[in-house]
Amino acid sequence: MRIAAQARTEGFAKMRVTVPDAVPQIAARLAQFVDAGRHGQMGWMAERMHWRGDPAALWPEARSVIMLAELYTPRHDPMAVVGQPDRGAISVYAQGRDYHDIVKARLKRLGRWIVAEYGCEIKVFVDTAPVMEKPLAQAAGLGWQGKHTNLLARDLGSWFFLGAIFTTLPLPSDAPEAQHCGACRACLDACPTGAFPAPFQLDARRCISYLTIEHRGPVDLGLRARMGNRIYGCDDCLAVCPWNKFAREAAEMRYIRAEGTEPPLLAELAQLDDAAFRARFSGSPVKRIGRDRFVRNVLYAIGNSGLPALREVAAGLLDDPDPAVADAARWAVGRLA
Repeated sequence: MRIAAQARTEGFAKMRVTVPDAVPQIAARLAQFVDAGRHGQMGWMAERMHWRGDPAALWPEARSVIMLAELYTPRHDPMAVVGQPDRGAISVYAQGRDYHDIVKARLKRLGRWIVAEYGCEIKVFVDTAPVMEKPLAQAAGLGWQGKHTNLLARDLGSWFFLGAIFTTLPLPSDAPEAQHCGACRACLDACPTGAFPAPFQLDARRCISYLTIEHRGPVDLGLRARMGNRIYGCDDCLAVCPWNKFAREAAEMRYIRAEGTEPPLLAELAQLDDAAFRARFSGSPVKRIGRDRFVRNVLYAIGNSGLPALREVAAGLLDDPDPAVADAARWAVGRLA
């Protein structure tokens, strides 16, 4: 297909096609997830369930959905930082430039080419719209949702972003992908907080990615110690997947942590004010959670470090204007006392 060739020219690793109504089961699955309260504070999931549960309703004129994979495979061991208690673990996808900007620009270039070649209409989506990208990607044959609910593929591993192009152009659909997890439990057993009630199910309220990024206010006391030094996201369930032995190297260098750089020191991050936080994480996905939530996470990591030298760093934030930061500082000081 000419579109697939152009997608590769634009830098995408893989492309597959499905139809907007290929996943009628997702509405019921989403309703069960929300009814159980497993979405936590992500109210936008409940507010836009009609569109999220029915991709065909998002744009009724669309006839095809083009799903694309964008690699961000790390060149270092993503779990190595977990053994460095004085440093903060930031999820691999957020160690470089914001993928929303890069993938969306790439999708728009591909979309403009499709419009020029075929005279159709398109809409592009990257993560922020009410689109269930992972079920659509599985229906398109791009990969399958593993037991950790993330998408993985036999030829890509775990480390890739998803982009979607809805179009009025009727295209032949690819065959859906079956799941190939077998009896493996590596991702389920690796989760530090037990966020998987059962295979293929996630309770976001216990997920470190949710807790460090989406959750506002203090984190439950029973979960803080399990967060370790993870201060933005968590890669554990992705990193242990055996299918990563087939992962391909990322071509986009803007996602990759600069060669020779070390993960950031907790002592430095804890002292960031709002202006310094914005400057340090300009152009990074980290910026969107704001200084207060980020420093709260840093203080949990300091409390988990077991390093008495960091106690004074935490003590310096006992009177922070943000209540969650001050609470995290008290907790960290108490842990290191």
